[in-house]
Amino acid sequence: MTARDANGLYPATEPHADGRIDVGDGHLIHWEQCGNPVGKPAVVLHGGPGSGCTPGMRRYFDPELYRVILFDQRGCGRSTPHASDPRVDLSTNTTDHLVSDIERLRAELGIDRWLVLGWSWGSTLGLAYAQAHPGRVSELVLGLVVTTTAREVEWVTRDVGRFFPAEWARFRDGVPVAQQAGSLAEAYNDLLEDPDPSVRYEAARKWCEWEDRHVHVTADHRANPRYEDPRFRACFARLVTHYWRHTAWRGDSEILDRMHRIAEIPGALVHGRLDLSGPPDIAWTLAQAWPAATLDVVDDAGHASGHPGIAERMTSATARFAEPERELPRPHW
Repeated sequence: MTARDANGLYPATEPHADGRIDVGDGHLIHWEQCGNPVGKPAVVLHGGPGSGCTPGMRRYFDPELYRVILFDQRGCGRSTPHASDPRVDLSTNTTDHLVSDIERLRAELGIDRWLVLGWSWGSTLGLAYAQAHPGRVSELVLGLVVTTTAREVEWVTRDVGRFFPAEWARFRDGVPVAQQAGSLAEAYNDLLEDPDPSVRYEAARKWCEWEDRHVHVTADHRANPRYEDPRFRACFARLVTHYWRHTAWRGDSEILDRMHRIAEIPGALVHGRLDLSGPPDIAWTLAQAWPAATLDVVDDAGHASGHPGIAERMTSATARFAEPERELPRPHW
């Protein structure tokens, strides 16, 4: 077994295989594989939607024990076409399309069952995939858990502004006055589809400023450098607003109503008690409907996957699930 560092992460590894898969609708999905080629299969689902994969995501698995697959979801990262291009049609970029892409990738790589790990939006996608294909999922490890319901979207675009009133006012004022009392995800999506590039540029900048504010709650926070890239901002803002205004095409209770489909799949939920982007009751509610899952709440963590407590508990879960026989720990709340 490979030793972990002080934050609970495994050493950095480089991919030993990569490629692209044509998933239809003109989309080519970029994937990479690292770790042990004959190890326990696992797939990583990044957040956003639209964030893309990063090298740090490889560090949540023991490279001696796991065959780790990462891929950039439709429209982002190294997958093409890229959603930063306003000419790219998003009608074939939905939760069901992404679920189909995951299953296509699994089949193309000759994997029977795999562990699914995801953060934030990746937790919504992981649940949707497991509920659609429970026989293909060995375990689920989900951090910063959200289910992208209308209530959650309203919270993250409006209600959480009570913690950051000045920043939220700037975010709200980024849309026309006539739309400020309605869905801000819908209003920003309209701006991001505007034919004027300057309108799109400003909308993406303000959306990402707000995202960076509510995700990071510590006093020593520094702005995430990924938002300095106009191409990333345009892609991220466009995909997030597209998915949020449709509440992930899952309705207000569909994911919760389908938890019986994955009731026997072992799972680990890891969440920050100070998570303002996705309050802890989301993960707690899921845990009540999921008898095979544990819930671990990290007292001083927010909605940042890089928090040492979040990282340590998620890597501990993958280490536990790598063992052929395991005794699940008691949930912590």
